[in-house]
Amino acid sequence: MPVASLLPFTATPNRKSASPTSFRLTEKFILLLVFSGFITLCFGAIFFLPDSSKLLSGVFFRSSSVEAETRAGMHRPERGKSPPSPPMMQFSWDNYKRYAWGSNELRPISKQGHSSNLFGSLKGATIVDALDTLYIMEMYDEFEAATEWVESNLDFNMNAEISVFEVNIRFVGGLLSAYYLSGKEVFRRKAVELGEKLLPAFKTPTGIPWALLNLKSGIGRNWPWASGGSSILAEYGTLHLEFMHLSELSGRPDFAEKVMNIRKVLNRLDKPQGLYPNYLNPNSGQWGQHHVSVGGLGDSFYEYLLKAWLMSDKTDEEGKKLYYDALQAIEKNLIRKSSGGLTYIAEWKGGLLEHKMGHLTCFAGGMIALGADGGPDDKTGHQMELAAEIARTCHESYARTSMKLGPEAFRFDGGVEAIATRQNEKYFILRPEVIETYMYMWRFTHDPKYRQWGWEAVQALEKYCRVEGGYSGVRDVYANTPNHDDVQQSFYLAETLKYLYLLFSDDDHLPFEHWVFNTEAHPLPVIKKQNVEIANHLK
Repeated sequence: MPVASLLPFTATPNRKSASPTSFRLTEKFILLLVFSGFITLCFGAIFFLPDSSKLLSGVFFRSSSVEAETRAGMHRPERGKSPPSPPMMQFSWDNYKRYAWGSNELRPISKQGHSSNLFGSLKGATIVDALDTLYIMEMYDEFEAATEWVESNLDFNMNAEISVFEVNIRFVGGLLSAYYLSGKEVFRRKAVELGEKLLPAFKTPTGIPWALLNLKSGIGRNWPWASGGSSILAEYGTLHLEFMHLSELSGRPDFAEKVMNIRKVLNRLDKPQGLYPNYLNPNSGQWGQHHVSVGGLGDSFYEYLLKAWLMSDKTDEEGKKLYYDALQAIEKNLIRKSSGGLTYIAEWKGGLLEHKMGHLTCFAGGMIALGADGGPDDKTGHQMELAAEIARTCHESYARTSMKLGPEAFRFDGGVEAIATRQNEKYFILRPEVIETYMYMWRFTHDPKYRQWGWEAVQALEKYCRVEGGYSGVRDVYANTPNHDDVQQSFYLAETLKYLYLLFSDDDHLPFEHWVFNTEAHPLPVIKKQNVEIANHLK
């Protein structure tokens, strides 16, 4: 609620008379003014004082207002002295552990385990995905239980066909982050072991990796629906951060070489209008269908161009140029403004625009804000304005539903704006992208509306997604009562709850100058310049 709406109404005092009556009125006015000032001071303290976010985190996420500082690599406090854990995460985790321990995900209504074909017979996606969230939220007993499971049960030696992209961002990313936060060797060892298992995916004529890989045989293939056997931009383009860190931790240059080769292939290709199509054939090295999206199939490729530069301590000038050139092409060809004044990112199909924006695309507000400071000097302010406009549009996609949760996709045609018009686009599966953008916008602007919008999302999640056995997605956000899909996604614990927590935390909780988040919200440390220089010297 805006602060102004909480202030008492005060009338302008009568200046024409100095009668006793008017004097008494003036006294009342002064008292009201003082009271108004006190209220304003209180709310100002909540939103602007350095420790205000601790108060907000206590109100929104903790059963106590006490919040100890979270620091990278900090040691666990003495047993019994850790602060109470955030209730939303606690509820999600406890129910997963009670009903689905060791399974990839939880069915919170059926109260049993769940797994999609993304992981094959690989187990424990929620455990690995949630490791860093548990640590950051100081849920140390739960973190220790998860660590013990990883040490004893996380096994990659199986005849399982997995999604290279999903296993990389969730498992490799989760293990790397857990290692960097806790220093526990088991996470480094498991991350490198899994990275080695993924290397056969790159055995193609171009080095563009397959989407699917059998971990035992090393045989890869692509999704049968993907434009004549193509690899997907967001999948082969979202390996860079993790593989650079695998080289850093293992001393093996081949991880970094694999992802740098992807850039070489892309640099040789002509880009239609400067855009990157979603499909690339790994055998011929040629584009498939000329479909372009900053949402599904494309999204995290652009994110990783920017973050590769940031994670390199801003030494990866090629990554920087690729990102800003791509953003310029996106702005010219895909970004439009509706008649109602909402800025959105359309999809491009062979030169024709489809005026649809996905929930996945809403990450772009945060990405553009994160990169605004590094662009050309005259573009910083413009890019921050663009990021704010995208955040507003995505908030509107939530605000215009019955449940105040956003649909999977929303359209700007046929007289509608920021509304899903097709039944198969009305669902919400606990996605994080809108809250992710709120978190970045809060960090860069400290505009209290982003915390207000985040709090609206918390209330909606509690009202419509919380069930007896955890949190579930819903099939239609425009309905008055929820029809649950009975899946608590692993990314709900890895991303959605983490970004909400950070939205209401101090800026020095995982500060951006030291940490870069992978696309599954796993924080990876910036590789400092001196490390890069030493590595170059050793080549």
